[in-house]
Amino acid sequence: MAAVQFPPSNHVLPGSHLLPHISFPDSVNPSEISSDPETIASKWVADFNSFLQVGETDLSGVFLKDSYWRDLLCLSWDFHTFHGAVEVAKFLKGRSQVWQIKSISLDASDDFKKPKIAPFDFPGNLKGIQSFIIVETQVGHGKGFIRLLPDKNGDWKCYTLFTTLQELRDHPEMNRSRRPLGTDYGSRAGRKSWKDIRDVEEQLEGVEPTVLIIGCGQGGLSVAARLNQLGVRSLIVDRNARVGDNWRNRFDHLPYLNFPANWPVFTPKDKLADWFESYAKILELNIWTSTTVTSSKWDIDKHAWTVNLERNIEGAKKSYTFHPHHIVLATGASGKPSIPAIPGKESFKGDQLIHSSQFPGLSPTADGQGKNIIVIGSGNSAHDIAQDYHEHNYGVTMVQRSSTHVVGDRTLVDVTMAGLYCEGGPPVEDADVLNFSFPSPVLKRFHIDATNEYTRRDADVLAALQNADFKLDSGIDGSGLWTKYMSRGGGYYIDTGASALIASGAIKLKPCSIDHINTHSVTFTDGEELPADEIVFATGYGNMRDMAGEIFGEEVRGKVGDVWGFDKEGEVRGMWRRSGHEGFWFFGGNLALCRFYSLALALQIKGIEEGLYKYTEV
Repeated sequence: MAAVQFPPSNHVLPGSHLLPHISFPDSVNPSEISSDPETIASKWVADFNSFLQVGETDLSGVFLKDSYWRDLLCLSWDFHTFHGAVEVAKFLKGRSQVWQIKSISLDASDDFKKPKIAPFDFPGNLKGIQSFIIVETQVGHGKGFIRLLPDKNGDWKCYTLFTTLQELRDHPEMNRSRRPLGTDYGSRAGRKSWKDIRDVEEQLEGVEPTVLIIGCGQGGLSVAARLNQLGVRSLIVDRNARVGDNWRNRFDHLPYLNFPANWPVFTPKDKLADWFESYAKILELNIWTSTTVTSSKWDIDKHAWTVNLERNIEGAKKSYTFHPHHIVLATGASGKPSIPAIPGKESFKGDQLIHSSQFPGLSPTADGQGKNIIVIGSGNSAHDIAQDYHEHNYGVTMVQRSSTHVVGDRTLVDVTMAGLYCEGGPPVEDADVLNFSFPSPVLKRFHIDATNEYTRRDADVLAALQNADFKLDSGIDGSGLWTKYMSRGGGYYIDTGASALIASGAIKLKPCSIDHINTHSVTFTDGEELPADEIVFATGYGNMRDMAGEIFGEEVRGKVGDVWGFDKEGEVRGMWRRSGHEGFWFFGGNLALCRFYSLALALQIKGIEEGLYKYTEV
């Protein structure tokens, strides 16, 4: 069936740059490759290294004119994407030490990594030579990925280069051959057991955390695990009573500990919460639940915070003061819950009016026969909550205020994860390097083609939604879910069953704005009034910058930049990297983003702590 066409939705966060709409270079016939891929890749690596050795900044001899270099912490202590050799040269010429990279080499450690002919685009029309690489820098070791294409003269040059720091040379992770012994053999008085030692460590008796992490979801756990392996003491605090409650109350691995082989493809939220709790224990992470920040102050001279905490221990409140060098705000991918100002909201007398973040899920015995629910919003949370209410006999109306991009859950997995994140695929660490090697403009072009395939496969469901007057879109410039997620954090639904309920009318749809709320009903701008026993605002969240201000004060809010969306180079703003305030970092995202970028953030913090660089010297 032909793909259904839907209009784009180019709404992005304020200040975020729209990624350019690019075209791929002309394709290459693999039969035209005169020698084997390894010979071609080896020559390119040798030519590239020769530029490094003489300190040359003009890389036009090894890069195509229309090319990209994405770098995470190898060229500098920040994230950059350069479009073309000219942009690379401009950046390098402004630095005191031109090249932080010493050399690169091909990684031929297994068949998946070694040079090969491969497609670079989604349809498979553009083929070239790709290879994993090993990177040596002045301070450590890294990994990377190259994609080579011939220029008009037949000389093979770089189309995309990816380099990412993985380890600090003098400060490696404490795993494999460097892992701890685990016990203190011998006989001596007063010898403590492992549990005794862990109890003291977890309570931070007589010691200070170098890093204070706010939030014990996947973001906080990932960063703490990385820091722990680098020998940096951290403390996670969370206002919830248990690790994972942020999932209990409302497909991928975390670092170091993969899901078991029998793990479900789509993890139920309570099962994932239990996994987080187990993960924290196994990785020996220091976590204080039922704990909140009461005050904080940054000391610019000491490069440290003074943070006061209040901890609830079995009903008794106790205060603590710590002086961490770094704070990581890892309260989720977004900021404060956003509830629009609607006249009459305070006058509502129904059972409840809440934000979706407060919705705990209905109990199996709940029966809403005769009850009317209005769910405001049409993204993931709105659909999941509406479906939950419907399955418990409530009458549900979804209020759609703007268009939504919809993709089936199986379609998403089969189209974008096949061959990479799948059974029989490469190790997740290798899959991550390949996945994150794409510069954002190239990845956007890739997702435009992928979105066309989504709509082709899901054509029947999408047509049924259109017939129900559900407003659909194809994402920013037709690039679907990925750019919507990275640019605004919402506006999409991964269909797990609610679309069929909307199409059939089982979940009613109201594509209209609300004029005002009454004591037991809602009046819309078209004049219609609908009864409401409960109202749920699935209306998203504010920027994490606002959350920072609420917890740490307006001084912090005024210094940090906005979070999410893209900067002018195509890197995500403010997330996993410098925030604009020394000693303050934002961290969030889905499991894959947290797994990958947690190492980058931990290396930045470790680099500062070991004196490898200063925050202002990137």
